[in-house]
Amino acid sequence: MGNLVVVGVDGSSSSLAAVDEAVREARRRRGELRVVHAFSWPVRPMYAPLDPSPLNHLAHEAAQRARSLAPDVEVTEAVVTGDTVAVLEAESRAGDLLVVGPRGMGGFIGMLLGSTAASLAAHSQCPVMVVREEPADTGPVVVAVDGSPVGEKAIEFAFAEAALREAELLAVHAWLPDYAPPGTSPESAERLLAQAVAGRAERYPDVTVRHEVLSGETREALIETSRTAQLMVVGARGRGGFAGLLLGSVSQALLHHGHCPVTVVRGRA
Repeated sequence: MGNLVVVGVDGSSSSLAAVDEAVREARRRRGELRVVHAFSWPVRPMYAPLDPSPLNHLAHEAAQRARSLAPDVEVTEAVVTGDTVAVLEAESRAGDLLVVGPRGMGGFIGMLLGSTAASLAAHSQCPVMVVREEPADTGPVVVAVDGSPVGEKAIEFAFAEAALREAELLAVHAWLPDYAPPGTSPESAERLLAQAVAGRAERYPDVTVRHEVLSGETREALIETSRTAQLMVVGARGRGGFAGLLLGSVSQALLHHGHCPVTVVRGRA
């Protein structure tokens, strides 16, 4: 697991919560933190130039907040012109974790998830952590297992994250009896979980792992499980997704309705 954490800021309370969590992530990794504010100039008459100093101040304030929380973490800051998703996607190419809030200053009142967070989860080159304003400090790291290749990356990330947090890892698989393929059973779901986490004990000897087969519709079961988790980890798209779809319905549901921070793993784990 790498050591550069990137956090996107826009001055909202949501993004400040993201800064706080990003600081904790950088400290756990003994890594660096990069605070980025992206903006696009609105169309203005040529005779009315815009002053960029408030934007620089916004990024600097967020970086100073990070430095005050963790003086031992190296913090850099940048204000970058461009579409927010494009800028942060570019930043994700060098980053090892991208942290954002669920909804920024531009979101509609009542919207649970902004378009920036959802788009980044679909396009980022590294895992994206979407932080609630009051993240949990206790409970297990939960990883959703479905046997897909992207799910393997999510499992690897979850193990590493549980080790960093000194937390228990709970591997879960949702099974709905009425809609399960012929020949499947709770026992086959248990085997899927056991196979998914096998082979990682040597690399993560201090991580305690539990398996749990959840009975119910996948999205509802995982959202309910997130109530007692400190972090939920999912792949960007599982086995049931349509080809070409970058973010699956399960990932989107958790980003919208999860009760704890959610990390979507699409790129490097």
